[in-house]
Amino acid sequence: MIPQLLEVAEVAKLLKCNKNKVYELIKSGQLQGLKLGRMKVSTIEIENFLLRNVGRDLTDPFNIKPLEKVGDQT
Repeated sequence: MIPQLLEVAEVAKLLKCNKNKVYELIKSGQLQGLKLGRMKVSTIEIENFLLRNVGRDLTDPFNIKPLEKVGDQT
């Protein structure tokens, strides 16, 4: 697949979140963007972001936590 640059709205759709969350991820440094007129994110960065964050709760990207295991009662 040829790497592409996606606008924030496209990234939000791909990650199934809203645009504000994408901007928050960029601001926190969790997702690397670049500005060419408008903010954009490469498809390579999105793939790396997903690999880096498997098993993590990014609800608050400034305070990342590991996901709790289902059925974990401790």
